[in-house]
Parts: sequence; C-alpha cells; structure tokens
Amino acid sequence: MATYEDFTIDQGSDLALQLELVNPDGSTKNLNGYTVSAKMKKTFRSTAEDTVDFLAIVADPAENGVATLSLTNIQTDALSARGRYVYDVELSYLDSAGNSIVERVLEGKIKVNPSVTR
Repeated sequence: MATYEDFTIDQGSDLALQLELVNPDGSTKNLNGYTVSAKMKKTFRSTAEDTVDFLAIVADPAENGVATLSLTNIQTDALSARGRYVYDVELSYLDSAGNSIVERVLEGKIKVNPSVTR
C-alpha cells in the first residue's frame, strides 16, 4: 500500500523531491533494475493533456534506495494556483518471466502557492 503525503509547490519555482525508499522491515530498498515514474493531474479523471509528468529517476547508486522527482520552473509556472492536484509515484521492474511488476509507493494531493513575480 502506498504512503500518503500532501505537498505544497510554489508556482514558478524549480522543485526537487528526494524519496528514500525502504522495505516493510525498515531496510533500505535496493532499486537495481527499477524504474520510477510520477504524474500529477487536477483530478483522477483528467485527460492526458492535463497530466504533468515529473522527471523521475533512480539516483546512483541504486542500492541506496533513493528516487528523485523534479519539475522545472516552467512546469510549475504553468500550474493553476486554484484548487489542488492529485499525484502518485510508481516503481516498476521486470520479473524473471519478463512481466512488468508495478508498485505504487507514494500518493497524495498537491497545493500550488500562487506567484506574484511571473
């Protein structure tokens, strides 16, 4: 089950979030062979055109269990300062049979603080 966390983003600013992922027993999650993806939308039913993709990477070394999500100031400037967004973060890997296994690790809402200097 994914962890739930709300965030606030400043409109027009660069954003970087570092996720330190752990296994259920508290040990560091080894991210070798994993990919990470993250998206945000105004609502769960928003169209693809309304989707904002985070740049999402597994940081080196993958054994340290760190994923980084980022948005540029251009992306955050284009966000509406009205209302909230929903987001989630997923890890995926191929199992030994070549099947894609997806795990949602984080989800929540994002509030955007409006910018005066634009």
